[in-house]
Parts: sequence; structure tokens; C-alpha cells
Amino acid sequence: MNPFQKIKSAVNKCQRFFINRSLQRKLTNQGMTVISANCVGAFILHDLHQPFNSPFVNLYLSPQDFLRYLQNMDFYLTQSLTFVQTENSYPVGKLADLEIHFMHYHSELEANEKWQLRMSRIKLDNLFIMMTDRDGVTEKEIQLFDQLPFKNKVIFTHKPYPAFKSAYYIKGFEKQNQAGDIFEFSGWNGKKYYDQFDYVKWFNQASSIKAALQPFLFRCKSKNLYNA
Repeated sequence: MNPFQKIKSAVNKCQRFFINRSLQRKLTNQGMTVISANCVGAFILHDLHQPFNSPFVNLYLSPQDFLRYLQNMDFYLTQSLTFVQTENSYPVGKLADLEIHFMHYHSELEANEKWQLRMSRIKLDNLFIMMTDRDGVTEKEIQLFDQLPFKNKVIFTHKPYPAFKSAYYIKGFEKQNQAGDIFEFSGWNGKKYYDQFDYVKWFNQASSIKAALQPFLFRCKSKNLYNA
């Protein structure tokens, strides 16, 4: 990193501290489960000072494997994680037929311990799905993602896809054929590329709906109309 880059990084990190504090104060939905195909989900949760209530942090799945997981989540939630030997410098796991790259883990033991711990924290009633238009994602795969039966899902794209409700266009990667590292700073103001998407509002909407339903659910429960 040259001196100019060091200055830019320091300016951004300083401003980011206050941005994160503001975002954390606005967040009302605590402890959500975020399933992400890459590191974007972990960066957002870190900014919001939220726990990792999903094993899908600090790792990577191919777009095809990620879609396969989401299409058959009930099956994969019951599968045991194993490991395979590769030439990579990090552990590579197998979940049935899926390949999981634990790029930020030092050993199979560490990767497995974190996987098991975070698996036990999954909250399917507070679930959010994130994907990014990169690593060879095709328009057909964006369509498949859009058709998944999850209410809270978003795929960050490098260009507009108005036909797909779950696609969110992140500006700044138009000259590339994919979305880049959207967790990087986009300028000098402490903002990251993914800040173009109001993820705090997105998370909070789910908690607002749950809060609004609580009186109704309580009345139903008291009249034996609702079986929790």
C-alpha cells in the first residue's frame, strides 16, 4: 500500500467508525441469520456489531453450489460437514455434494468448530439471504435466485435487472462484467459500495412485521386458535 492509499484508508476507517455507530443505533432487528455466498454478509454483520448466527461467513461457495443449497436447504441442514484434501492453502469442506471454501480459516479443526457453533445459532424465522453477481453468475442464475421461496433475499448486481425483484444494482462496476468487492470503500467518505443498499431498513422491516403481529398472535394463542 503506497502513502496515498494509506492516507485514504485511514480517512475512510475514521469516518466508518461513526457511520457504523449510527447504523447500529438504527438497527432494531437483532440477531438475524444471514446466509451469504461470500464475505459480504460477514462484513455487514461486523459493521452492525451483530453475531454470526449462520455458518456462512468468511467462506465461499460457487454460485451454482449456493443456489443448490438454497433450493434444498432442508436437506443440507441435516448433512454433516466433511473435508477433502486439495492444493489450496485453506480448508475445503464438503456438505453432501457441495464444496465449501474456508478461505479465512487456518485449519479443518477451526473451520469445523465454527461451522458447528454457528449452525446451532441459525434462526429460520429471522432469515436473510444475500448473493452477489460475480464469479460467473449468469442472468439465468439471477432468475433462479429471484424465484426462490424466501421473502428476505437480495442479489447485488453490477447493472440493473428490472425484471427481477430481488436484484439490487450497485453502482460503480459498470465497466466490469460482474460486481466487484462491494465491501470496499467507494470513495473518501467512509461509505462502502454496499451502503447503496439500505440493509438496516431491510433487516428492520422483518422485525416490524413480527412486532405488528404479536398482539394478534397473543389473542389467537389465548383462544387456542394458534398452536406455536
